[in-house]
Amino acid sequence: MGKNWIQKRIAFLFSALMIASLCMVPASAEEDTEAAPDTGVTINVYNWGEYISNGVDGTLDVNAEFTKRTGIHVNYTTFDTNESLYSKLSGGGAEYDVIIPSDYMVSKLIGEDMLEKLDFDKIPNFKYIDDQFRNPAYDPENAYSVPYTWGVIGIFYNKNYVDASETTSWKVLWDPKYKGKILMFDNPRDSFGIAQKILGQSYNTTDANDWQAAANLLKQQKPLVQAYVMDQIFDKMDGGEAWLAPYYAGDAATLVENNPNIGFTIPTDEPTNSFVDAACIPKGSSHKEEAEAYINFLCDPEIAAANVSYIGYSTPESAAKELLPEETVENPIYYPPREIMDKAEVYVNLPEDTNMLLDTLWAEVKMGGPGESATLVAVLAAFLLLYIGIVIHKRRKRKRELQ
Repeated sequence: MGKNWIQKRIAFLFSALMIASLCMVPASAEEDTEAAPDTGVTINVYNWGEYISNGVDGTLDVNAEFTKRTGIHVNYTTFDTNESLYSKLSGGGAEYDVIIPSDYMVSKLIGEDMLEKLDFDKIPNFKYIDDQFRNPAYDPENAYSVPYTWGVIGIFYNKNYVDASETTSWKVLWDPKYKGKILMFDNPRDSFGIAQKILGQSYNTTDANDWQAAANLLKQQKPLVQAYVMDQIFDKMDGGEAWLAPYYAGDAATLVENNPNIGFTIPTDEPTNSFVDAACIPKGSSHKEEAEAYINFLCDPEIAAANVSYIGYSTPESAAKELLPEETVENPIYYPPREIMDKAEVYVNLPEDTNMLLDTLWAEVKMGGPGESATLVAVLAAFLLLYIGIVIHKRRKRKRELQ
């Protein structure tokens, strides 16, 4: 993801209530049993914003139910990008017991020895994770992570101004006739990923020429882009301020089900990104065993079904999927057809030199190119020199006054 994702929505909450009445998921998950004794332990869970069922309008409060069943309390906080999660972890300023990064960030954290190996004897519900989500490229030995949800990226479009047939290709986001009405991801992997697929590249190329070509394509797009955003997509699309925006399929319910003017397409002319967000335990967790109990709880099919019915993303468990309403399971937004998934590609962590190149190129895209980047540096340097001059002047003036 990431991903401070979901605005509360009446239509999708109705789906959650349908689960309660048709499948009895929340009913069985929240059966009236005696609460477990208080352990006095609190685990720190760090997840994307709005990415867990929290009890709104009768839905399952996952964290409260975990505490009720285990006596373990949950201190739950959120992040908005994988990069901010990484910054928090690498800075050492906070301690977490469970984190839920995306695939490529899991790979990065493994490579930097920042995750604990999981004891799967304490996560027996891992047996419900489907084979296709085991031993993934980002964690080949499946030693450090357990899939939480998955999804793909597609295009939101305003039906009043954009025809659905135009959205089968990412190239519509470069169409000059929509200048000023196009939104773009405000994170480098997703924005570059779209350009890479137009160019026929792999998301995970290490060829500097490939990344430069993708950056050049994004620079060509920049004059057409209204803004680089994340969650602001919801308000801008819903209010008609923007007409086109790439985003995560799990969030389609927010706009598509609540606004009849908004459509969503997963492009078929070029591949899309298939992503997984996974539960992990950071190195040095003070409560590893309790953290594993939490991950195991999330994998309980009834809990998983109640959870995804609220947040809108797809479950990696067939046992949980069987508990969802038929209209959800058959919706190609949430569970795309095989022809899309066969072509989809996942992100994996890139070598450090490629990451540095990506960061540099992304800054150039956002600022308009190397020329503007150099101009910005020059302006900042001028301000710094001016500031130093003012400080020196004040010190000399004060010294004269004291003489």
